[in-house]
This record gives sequence, structure tokens and C-alpha cells, in this order.
Amino acid sequence: MKSNHNPSLQDRLAGAAQAKQKALDKLRSKPPLDEKIVAAREEARLKREAADREKRAAKIARDAAAAEAKAVEAAKAAAVAAPPSEEELKAARDARYAARKKRR
Repeated sequence: MKSNHNPSLQDRLAGAAQAKQKALDKLRSKPPLDEKIVAAREEARLKREAADREKRAAKIARDAAAAEAKAVEAAKAAAVAAPPSEEELKAARDARYAARKKRR
């Protein structure tokens, strides 16, 4: 353990330059990518993206259908809960009157 080690600015700069050079050498020593492998990866990526788009579209359609069904149910519930309008009351009264007339 170096307790009394205080590197100078030049020592630190040299160490940083050496580390940078080592990283560059490591990067340059990598073999170039094979074009077939790159093309296969690109094709796989495109397939994944297409599948994801299809899933999102199906989910959006499913959610829209569910929202529409919910809206229809809410409209039915509102129609049942709403009081009858004047025209509906008049039509029901006229139907009862016509039924009574028919019975006589």
C-alpha cells in the first residue's frame, strides 16, 4: 500500500494517455464485422420491430373495441335510467287509449 505516493500532474497525464492508448489498441485489434452477420442482425431487428408494431396495433384495436362496448353499455344504462320524454309518454297514453277502444 502506497501511503506516501502523491503523483505529479505529469505522472497523472502520462497514466491517462497510456490508458487511452491501451483502449484504442484494444478497439483496433477487434476483427471487422462480417457483412452476413450484420445483415442477419438487421433482418432480425426489422422482424422484431414489425412484430412489435403488430402487437401495438392489435392492442389499440382491442382497447378501442372495449371502450366502444363500455360506451354502448353506459348509453343503455343511461337510457334505462332516464325518465321518458313527453313524446314517449304521449305515445304510451295513445296506445292504452287505442287498446281500450279496441276492447269495446
